[in-house]
Amino acid sequence: MGRLLVRTFIKDYDDTQNPEVRKKYGMLAGSFGIFCNIMLSILKIIIGLLSGAFSIVGDAVNNMSDAASSIITLISFKLSGKPADKEHPYGHGRLEYMSGFIVAVLVLAIALNLLKESIAHIIKKAPINVSIVTIIILASTILVKLYMSIFYMYISRTIKSTAMRVTAVDSRSDCICTSVALISVIVMLAFGVNIDGYAGAIVALFVIKAGIEGARDTTALLLGEGPDEETRARILETAAEYSEIIEAHDLRVHDYGPGRTFASMHVEISTEVGMMRAHEIVDEIERRIVKSGLVSELTIHVDPVDKNDEFTLAARKKVADELRQINSSITLHDFRVVHNGEKMHKVTFDITVPYDFDMTDDLIMEKAKAIVKKLPGEPEADIFVDKS
Repeated sequence: MGRLLVRTFIKDYDDTQNPEVRKKYGMLAGSFGIFCNIMLSILKIIIGLLSGAFSIVGDAVNNMSDAASSIITLISFKLSGKPADKEHPYGHGRLEYMSGFIVAVLVLAIALNLLKESIAHIIKKAPINVSIVTIIILASTILVKLYMSIFYMYISRTIKSTAMRVTAVDSRSDCICTSVALISVIVMLAFGVNIDGYAGAIVALFVIKAGIEGARDTTALLLGEGPDEETRARILETAAEYSEIIEAHDLRVHDYGPGRTFASMHVEISTEVGMMRAHEIVDEIERRIVKSGLVSELTIHVDPVDKNDEFTLAARKKVADELRQINSSITLHDFRVVHNGEKMHKVTFDITVPYDFDMTDDLIMEKAKAIVKKLPGEPEADIFVDKS
């Protein structure tokens, strides 16, 4: 049925790389969520007030917050689809991530209040009045929420949307929440034991967990995550297909929203290849990677290497070998020697270490400069530390 909705309301639904099509997916999901959550919340509020079951009222409030979240999602997809402009040259795609974060915060706020009221309800031990009709209605709402979760996850995978994934997880949590409320009703009918306040507290804890996970996922995207291992590997593998490229390094991917990823990379190419051919190679790599959909845009910087300069190659090997003796994870690139007449005047290169490396950048550079000083002429050193 999810595919049927998409095919009915979205023209060119297969073109998910198109920002306009993507926006329509988000607006369909938002509209669907608003309608379903408002209907569910009204139904549960009526049942909760008539029965006095606080866990059901709390679940209804949770559905109302979901309706508000769907409104935020709808607005964010509409705004995030705006094209780039002078003030926002990378587009407005991160608004989608912001909406996911706002949804998560809203869910957390509702859950904390629900937990507080549930504890008060446990202390008061207020009576509840439920029936078989209550069970039937709650069971039906679970099925509706389960379908909503499946629908949101389908859209999330189709358009690769974190905001939709957060919404899908929230809907799945709602199934658990309503199930807990349903269990409390069944226990009351079967055994005459009122566990409504405890059920409300359990519902609140489930919602809190979902809110924290949603906030964590969207915050990571807003702060800027590195490329996933598959993307990184495929980009480097594409570069490695060209025999002229000695090494590829310093790959950086910046995420400005779904379908708006900008990447940069350095490649070492022998000077024998020539500037024109080197330019053709990097242009071809850039076009291939963008066409594959891995990133929206790629810029490659060429680092020339003189493979016939035995003096520089020997100096590089000596420095690299000694750095590996300090730690095997240290690598270097962009190694260049500046001569003053026949004397080695200065050596410049970049060091790459893991993000969790146990040395400070200053200590790494200090050890590297000491190694460079051992070279003939005791040259100065310009060293830059990269993390990978």
